[in-house]
Amino acid sequence: MMLSDRRLLQTVLGVALVLLGAAGRASAQAPATCDRACLRTMLDQYLDAVVKHDPKAAPLIVGFRQTENAVNVAPGNGVWKTVTGLGKMQRRYLDPVSGQAGYYGLVQEGASVAIVTVRLRVQNRKLTEAEWYVVRENDPGLNGPRQPGRPPASLWNPDYLIANPPPDRTLPAAKRLSRDELVAVTQSYFDAITSHDNSVALTQPGCGRAENGSPAPAGKFLPPAPRAAGAPAPAGPPPGASSNDCVGGLANFNLSMVVATRIPLVDEEQQVSLGMAVFIRRPGSSTPRNVFSEWFNIEDGRIKTIYTAMFYPPPTLAVPNWPPYNGNWPLATGIVPPPPEPK
Repeated sequence: MMLSDRRLLQTVLGVALVLLGAAGRASAQAPATCDRACLRTMLDQYLDAVVKHDPKAAPLIVGFRQTENAVNVAPGNGVWKTVTGLGKMQRRYLDPVSGQAGYYGLVQEGASVAIVTVRLRVQNRKLTEAEWYVVRENDPGLNGPRQPGRPPASLWNPDYLIANPPPDRTLPAAKRLSRDELVAVTQSYFDAITSHDNSVALTQPGCGRAENGSPAPAGKFLPPAPRAAGAPAPAGPPPGASSNDCVGGLANFNLSMVVATRIPLVDEEQQVSLGMAVFIRRPGSSTPRNVFSEWFNIEDGRIKTIYTAMFYPPPTLAVPNWPPYNGNWPLATGIVPPPPEPK
């Protein structure tokens, strides 16, 4: 080999080594992916930190953002102070595609029990955001505050959730819808509500829905809540209701539109999606908005059961307070008038 050839070869090898080294460094610096096992570990680590009241026990980024019923909460405040343990009904949902994990179930707050949805985002194996929907026994409901001697206005019913939990499963690949199909099935439910047309929703006949723990109304797949001895039978379905209970009565449903719709988490193995949105009532109605998280259990291409955690915000609260919907829905008091003053 001539001298010039050797020098050329050395130059080529040197460049190759430099490129390989750069590729190795780039690989080491690439964002670490978080699979299902990783997401579950991160979710459990975060929940454990909340129970311990110790934000330092979770890998929170600088600027970690958390809301509880749409109100921003700094690490160490809110549920970081009140939650003392996880409850008797727990479900975890994992979405490696979006890097998000979710918890639906019960948490202990001392002697009290709350029903919660928790949405957690993981980036580079750090926690960047958490969104909580919390339902407590004495929260206001559709008709305002809880009245003395009356059941919870928010339909809070943890005992029913314990007796009738969401399925805990992994479906065979052959029985799964794709991610895009799961999103489309979920969206059909919101479209049916906005259109007041239950035929739009891709739901199984008699699909069940548990609203803050209470069957609302009872469907084929969710039994009715037990009645106390001597209690009157529940009223029959409203006019226009169909046998498809989770979307029954839409023709007369007091709703103008479903806004700020998000489907941030899709668990393909469990065939579960998380939908979030705000119900805006008909113009002039004194019925409050409600902001909800709904877990959709989908089988055979249709929604089988829905489990919710929702709250009824005051007119001035900006909901849902998450991008891309940071503002208040709606701004005009003519659409959502302030509630009447308490007597």
